[in-house]
Amino acid sequence: MKLQILQENFTKSLALATKFTSTKAQLPVLNNVLLNAQKNKLLISSTNLENSVSITNPAKVDEDGKITVPAKIISDIVANLPKGSLDLETEKEHLKITSGKFSSMVSGMNPSDFPEIKSVIDTKKAVTIPKEDLLDAVNKVGFSTSIDETRPVLTGILFIFSKGELTLVSTDGFRLSRKTISLKNVADGQKIILPKFVLSEITKLGEGDTVFFDFNKEDNQAYFSVDDTILSSRVIEGEFPDYEKIIPKSSSINVSVDKQELQRSIKLASVFARDSSNIVKIKVERDTLTVSAESQVYGNQSTQVDVRVETDEKLSEFVIAFNYHFLEEVLNLIDSEDLKLGFSTPNAPAIVADTKDENFLHLIMPLRIQS
Repeated sequence: MKLQILQENFTKSLALATKFTSTKAQLPVLNNVLLNAQKNKLLISSTNLENSVSITNPAKVDEDGKITVPAKIISDIVANLPKGSLDLETEKEHLKITSGKFSSMVSGMNPSDFPEIKSVIDTKKAVTIPKEDLLDAVNKVGFSTSIDETRPVLTGILFIFSKGELTLVSTDGFRLSRKTISLKNVADGQKIILPKFVLSEITKLGEGDTVFFDFNKEDNQAYFSVDDTILSSRVIEGEFPDYEKIIPKSSSINVSVDKQELQRSIKLASVFARDSSNIVKIKVERDTLTVSAESQVYGNQSTQVDVRVETDEKLSEFVIAFNYHFLEEVLNLIDSEDLKLGFSTPNAPAIVADTKDENFLHLIMPLRIQS
């Protein structure tokens, strides 16, 4: 193998590929990236057997060939070289990297030991998803996934393909997020759970405006392609909770509130909530919402916010409590200047809705407090 490639392109590709290697694997080759030079391009691949990435970079190839080298080593070397053209050349199972006065020789492994990775998908059969819409959806539901590996389905994001739309859902058992985006070429009925990690990496995929999605039932793999990069992910097996049963059909108390005012009141209350299990209380009255928290050691905080309340029952005073972290996280994702809160009872899930985005819905489970 002998070629020239731009340092800028190679660095970016290696940074992404390194994330898909496995440092704990019993197979040492999974610590590596596979470099495959052919027909004026360099294909860079890595995998941890669950997820993989394949990136095609333009290159001036003098001799075709393959080699697999430690991902972290080559990534660190290339990132610290000056911008411009790099020379890559294999000498038996070693890779020589040259840039001006800089020269490195990296020990590699036999490329035949590297797992086979899909590097092309049929875009004519794939579902096309606007990249900006998909990134926005992943961002708005990803924060509600669980970090508890004992319940794998909750660590991922549910994809529901139905006629004309794609719905993403996530929950950690304490909160739930749902975001729907419009699609053109999609059939009914497909549901799969995908790892949050892989979906978060879509932001690194090329400059294109379209994501091509394909799912292979035989190998239980989902594929995302943008420009010359393909991510693949093994689907998380298991039954996702019946989230539709959790979402309230309606709310008896609906509150319209200025987002910045609510954020400020929660931020102030959090100073004391940090010392009391992160609990903040929200009290709803006729045209006022009060956010409060108290600490046995440091004192208390209370802020009144003017709101518009709609209710189908006589309202004297309604009090509900939340983990302030959960409130802060969802408020940071609301695009509009105001939002709606929906309450039913102090122990029922509360709805947080964006007034400018009817396709986004968030639920938060309240905390039980003593009256």
